[in-house]
Amino acid sequence: MTLDLFAGICVDDYAAALDWYERLLGSPPTFVASETEAVWELAEHRSVFIERRPEHAGHALHTVFVDDLDALVAGITARGLEPAGRETYPNGVRKVTYRDPEGNEIGFGGAPL
Repeated sequence: MTLDLFAGICVDDYAAALDWYERLLGSPPTFVASETEAVWELAEHRSVFIERRPEHAGHALHTVFVDDLDALVAGITARGLEPAGRETYPNGVRKVTYRDPEGNEIGFGGAPL
């Protein structure tokens, strides 16, 4: 069975969100689905998208696990974004959280050092 994941993030200011997520994710969208929706494929069959839906903006909570958290965070920092928070759980798993200008949260997790 193939599993496709499209994780949605509702925004109010689509143009500002498009710029912010391009910096966060390090590239333009993989494809633009419409004038108010853009999609980034993070891995095969795993995508995140922004969509202009003002009535729901600011409530997303997503965490994506990556194999090199430090390199990812360094790249995001080089593109001008700083984390809103950093956590290390008792089992050593680390999480770095970012919040877009509307309050949506996207975290990146990684295995212990």
